[in-house]
Amino acid sequence: MRTKTIETISKQGETVTVKGWVNSRRDHGGVIFIDLRDFSGLLQVVIQPEKVANFSAAEHLRDEYAISVTGTIRPRGEGLANPNLATGEIELVADELTILNASQPLPISLNESNKSSEDLRLKYRYLDLRRPKMQETLKQRAKYLSFIRRFMEDQDFLEVQTPILANSSPEGARDFLIPSRIHSGKFYALPQAPQQFKQLLMVGGIDKYYQIAPCFRDEDPRADRLYGDFYQLDLERAFVEDGEEIRTEMEVLIQNLVKDFAGKTLVSEEIPRISYEDAMNIYGSDKPDLRFGMTLVDLDETLATTDFAVFKNAKKVKAICVKGAASLSRSQIDAFTEIAKKEGAGGLAYLTYVDGGIKSPIAKFLTEAELAEITAKTGAEDGDIVFFGAGKPAIVNRVLGRMRNEFADFYDLKDKNKVALCWVVDFPFYEYDEQNRKVDFGHNPFSLPKGGVQTLEAAKTDADKLAIKADQYDMVMNGYEICSGAVRNYNPEVMYKAFEVIGYDKYFVEQKFGAMLEAFKFGAPPHAGCAFGLERIFMVLTGEENIREVVAFPKSAAGVDLMMDSPSDVDPKQLNELKLVLDIDFD
Repeated sequence: MRTKTIETISKQGETVTVKGWVNSRRDHGGVIFIDLRDFSGLLQVVIQPEKVANFSAAEHLRDEYAISVTGTIRPRGEGLANPNLATGEIELVADELTILNASQPLPISLNESNKSSEDLRLKYRYLDLRRPKMQETLKQRAKYLSFIRRFMEDQDFLEVQTPILANSSPEGARDFLIPSRIHSGKFYALPQAPQQFKQLLMVGGIDKYYQIAPCFRDEDPRADRLYGDFYQLDLERAFVEDGEEIRTEMEVLIQNLVKDFAGKTLVSEEIPRISYEDAMNIYGSDKPDLRFGMTLVDLDETLATTDFAVFKNAKKVKAICVKGAASLSRSQIDAFTEIAKKEGAGGLAYLTYVDGGIKSPIAKFLTEAELAEITAKTGAEDGDIVFFGAGKPAIVNRVLGRMRNEFADFYDLKDKNKVALCWVVDFPFYEYDEQNRKVDFGHNPFSLPKGGVQTLEAAKTDADKLAIKADQYDMVMNGYEICSGAVRNYNPEVMYKAFEVIGYDKYFVEQKFGAMLEAFKFGAPPHAGCAFGLERIFMVLTGEENIREVVAFPKSAAGVDLMMDSPSDVDPKQLNELKLVLDIDFD
């Protein structure tokens, strides 16, 4: 019977059999020491020629050989204990050794301090998973999901699975389409989320639904966003008409995860509610990191009569005060300026507070009164720099929001042991699509517009449409959006009107959402819900900065499965069965 290495601590004097991999091998003049590794830890194995019949096998052992060892557990000699190992005070003296499988030299390093490149690690992910850190990550992830399930069940949520083969619908990202063999020319889609199904569950009489749901979106990968597939805690409640009910209930789960699961400190036990408009104006982002200050300061009134052309001709002027930044070199400021330019800024004007005065190329263009008020409003002191954004309001917010985060990274203001949470509420129901030059849905068409159908009917101009708010909310954790939710649109009349306002007719709505619209005609209850991004939350709770580090088999940064070589070509016979013809221009 196999014994885990961690279990050997309580088995001194007993004969046990352990199985695992050779983590390292040391030959001390005839006596061979092996650090045997299994999923529970490391154990030192002593192999003596006079005790092991097939000692020659031990001489051929190499790293990552899979072996079985039977022997007796004994204390290590005086002064030979290893305080860095859980099993550091004992060792296994081998009587029998069996090589279960040999290993070729590994194509990647399993050394935590000298890891291989990410692409190489993903190509050989089955080997990379042997690293103790990855083993611990997977164990913690399993505990994390169990923690969530216990909470949901304690709150009387019912777990219900929804289909993977679904219909294509406009939900904010590109669908993955699946051609139907049986119904030629038609397609299924992998669900971006179980949105329509969970709303239909509400119509079906389910009071509180949840699911650890697989979601599929064809979005460009980022450090905080997986490509292709990911999991979310999806949930919905019937007879809820105010999003605050959902927020109040579900924020307890996140607080408990932060404190009880991850052992981190909440910046505030009270989770603030911040309107989307305030989030953009104060932090320059709809996912503000509240672990640090450095808020955006509006200077329109201060500079209302300025003669400085850059500020005078701008529709909006704001600033951020960066504490201690007066020590930045010219080249460092230039590097930050380049980042600002990538966000749409023409440059990055600044005032440096040093030696009791203000030094800056722009200081001479500002009056003493203007400089004094800028200093007072930003709270600038000796040793600080005030950086400005000037131009269109949206660009100013975006530029300074990005710079706020860049300076926080540079000055190490993001304490990984602290977690700052907030709810961002009152999102715009519609937004302006710059690429297609038209008003479109801000998030998805399932949210309820505040004011209902009357608000929609009154919206005649683009400005009117863009002013409509949705009863929609996001939760933000340390600058990451971890949840999105809303009070749902459950009224067919409102649904039709919401699409009509931006140019879609009833036929389009019925083609895309026919099942939901039909269901809503039969006493659909008001309902609300949300969905939490499980990998993103886990990434923050474990202190990782790359979401691919918390997933067993992620795609690469280019959206490729390097291990399984996908996406890949398919057999022409399969294409023929699906009646598909590839028309690809390789030029």
